Amino acid sequence: MHKNNEMILVFGGTTEGRQAVEMLEEAGNAYYYSTKTGEQYIAMHHGQRVDGAMNVAAMQKFCLSHDIRLIVDAAHPFASQLHYTITQVAESLHIPVVRYERIYPPREQDITWIDDYSQVPTDIHSLLATTGVQSISQLKWLEMFGVKVFYRILNRESSLLYAYEQGATDDQLCYYEDSNDIEVDADAILLKESGLSGGFCEKVAAARAKGMRIIALKRPPLMMQATCVNGPYGLRRAVEKLLPAFYPLHSGLTSGTCATAAAVAATIRLLQHEMPKEVPVVLSDGETIDVAVGYGDGYAYCIKAAGDDPDVTDGIEVRAKVENQGDRSLDSLDTSDHGPVPLILGGEGVGRFTLPGFDYPPGEAAINKAPREMICRNLKPFGVPLRVTISVPQGAEIARRTFNPRLGIEGGISIIGVSGIVKPFSEEAFVDSIRKCMTVAQASGSDRVVINSGGKSERYVKARYPDLPGQAFVEYGNYIGETLKIADALAIRKVTLGVMLGKAVKLAAGHLDTHSRKATMDKAFIRQMLIEADCDIDISDMTLAREIWERLSDDKREAFACVVIRHCAEHCNPLLPNGSLTILLIDDNGKIYEI
Repeated sequence: MHKNNEMILVFGGTTEGRQAVEMLEEAGNAYYYSTKTGEQYIAMHHGQRVDGAMNVAAMQKFCLSHDIRLIVDAAHPFASQLHYTITQVAESLHIPVVRYERIYPPREQDITWIDDYSQVPTDIHSLLATTGVQSISQLKWLEMFGVKVFYRILNRESSLLYAYEQGATDDQLCYYEDSNDIEVDADAILLKESGLSGGFCEKVAAARAKGMRIIALKRPPLMMQATCVNGPYGLRRAVEKLLPAFYPLHSGLTSGTCATAAAVAATIRLLQHEMPKEVPVVLSDGETIDVAVGYGDGYAYCIKAAGDDPDVTDGIEVRAKVENQGDRSLDSLDTSDHGPVPLILGGEGVGRFTLPGFDYPPGEAAINKAPREMICRNLKPFGVPLRVTISVPQGAEIARRTFNPRLGIEGGISIIGVSGIVKPFSEEAFVDSIRKCMTVAQASGSDRVVINSGGKSERYVKARYPDLPGQAFVEYGNYIGETLKIADALAIRKVTLGVMLGKAVKLAAGHLDTHSRKATMDKAFIRQMLIEADCDIDISDMTLAREIWERLSDDKREAFACVVIRHCAEHCNPLLPNGSLTILLIDDNGKIYEI
């Protein structure tokens, strides 16, 4: 039951619509999900479906009668009529709109870009049109110029009937299969600029492999006044801002995102002599969010907002000083296809690694790999060799209240964060969210649920199970035991547990909650497991469990992994007495070990 009586209406039917649902489900509050045809299958626990096209009057009536306070437009970029209707309704009822856009690759020069179907070149003999059944009537004119046109459509009765009504013949029709293979020999292919989620890059690659000329219909310009996002984290932040009561707890930014935002702002100030109040930051998943920044004497800064996540770093100032390395020759710089790689340094309040086992050797600034990659990704497009110094004025003091000294990070805090966003949960709320996600996973119809700690491990297990729906993957955070109990209560019969070594050695020792507040690495137990695996290595100086991988040969890694998995299974299997549990142990490079 929705507690706030303020509803969200989502227009979907797309990959973005599905992603919007996954993010909104985390709130535990009700919302509406609308599609034109109702043919998209999507599992929802809190959402209610609304199927059928709406004109302006129907949409206004729906919004008024259901107390809609926010519209999320996650519809297809070429659904121009729907976008127009949403704009009209939103303006008339003063409802804010979030446009969930796609991520688009740059427009390449070897592609012929057109604004509408009348601009399709006629100096071709044959054309494969992948622009949908509704475009057939707009391409029939090409036949008068002797162009043989093939139409790729969905293989369903409604699409076939519509194709015939527009004059298409059986020899002109081909159908979408599971792959992007091109089964028609044509001189050219016509694509919509459908973005990464629409498979545009894969279709272009397949056409190039066939030697076809590529013609692309540009996406229509977005005319609505809306908050634009292009990923799930941006959507959550927009909803938190526009409808604060929807999420019981609000998200925050990692220190890595703050450092990146400060670096982008300092670079814009240095190179473009501008000082914007917000700067775009591309996160590790490719989406872009806008982050508030400020400026000081020779630096830019970002105030870390942890949201409702309890964090001692909440409110700290993360600074970036950016200088041009123009005095160094390009031959001496680290470069990539996308430009010079910036040199990243740690300044005041940023700790130093003093022990081995981290992403970088002792003596290096404690700026982890993911934040470094994020800074590089955001600064390389400027095309200038840059030196970036990250500092945190309060870092040394705050670090004493963290686990850093125990881990061998001295002199300040570490700059961390994989996703770039912190999603806050109290323990009770986190377990409740797991229960909701497991219920959705069960409702998805998948015969297997894959639980993982999130971030890096989820990418690896998704690659292991590419055919499972997105809802079948559930993050357990640290609550492995609670998640397995929930699976048993829901009578989920097949469960896969993906776990990385740091959590696995705790789990193997019987800690079903692997949070550092409740469980620490037990070196004595790890030594026992190494002996069981006939692995003779010294771990007395080991700081992090993942260092074990580096000290073992390939065959010994296999043996040790089997021992760890066996111990994990001893504690986990009793929690799933009526099901089958598969445990996958994952190393830092994504290699998966399984008994």
